[in-house]
Amino acid sequence: MRSTWQYTLAGVVLVAGCAGMPGSSPTVSDAEVLQTLKASFKEHGIARLDRLDQSDLQQQCSRYATAPLPKDVRDRIAHDALASVKYPADGKYLGNWKEGEKIAQSGRGLQYNDTEKTVAGGNCYACHQLSKAEIAYGNIGPSLYNYGKLRGDSEATRKYTWVRIWNGHAYAPCNNMPRFGAAGILTEAQLKDVMALLLDPASPVNQ
Repeated sequence: MRSTWQYTLAGVVLVAGCAGMPGSSPTVSDAEVLQTLKASFKEHGIARLDRLDQSDLQQQCSRYATAPLPKDVRDRIAHDALASVKYPADGKYLGNWKEGEKIAQSGRGLQYNDTEKTVAGGNCYACHQLSKAEIAYGNIGPSLYNYGKLRGDSEATRKYTWVRIWNGHAYAPCNNMPRFGAAGILTEAQLKDVMALLLDPASPVNQ
């Protein structure tokens, strides 16, 4: 997922580019933008300034925030993202869909007023429709209602779904999906519960 910092950098760089027109001030470098951002934020609780340090993935996505990704860059991002995926150690993909629903509803975790012991949620409904009963959901991502009912529960579907949740850049470089596994947002057990929410026939997602 592109963080606020990525969009902020893209916006500042765009403004800086306009400032580089004839008769205006010199273009501002990425390093200067980062320095300004770090000077503008203060650490609070578990929210540290190192969150402003971009990974190579984030740097590439910021660089092409307003332009098409070159094929070689897209292919490299997808390759590296897929290589980062860690599949379930016991080979089992599905947990408890009831716990998965709780995770999908929860937006807690990694915020300045959380602690290291706070159990993070997935906040899935912020971007997706999942169950028919829940009427409060976002539309940044596609509807996932009937996800398993439409796709089945084959090994290929399980692996594909696991990868999309672990690090969605493997299939859609520079998309908005949080890297729930790769970024350590959710544990393996939580990922299994979300998988069950999507694929278990008894889940409200598939009713």
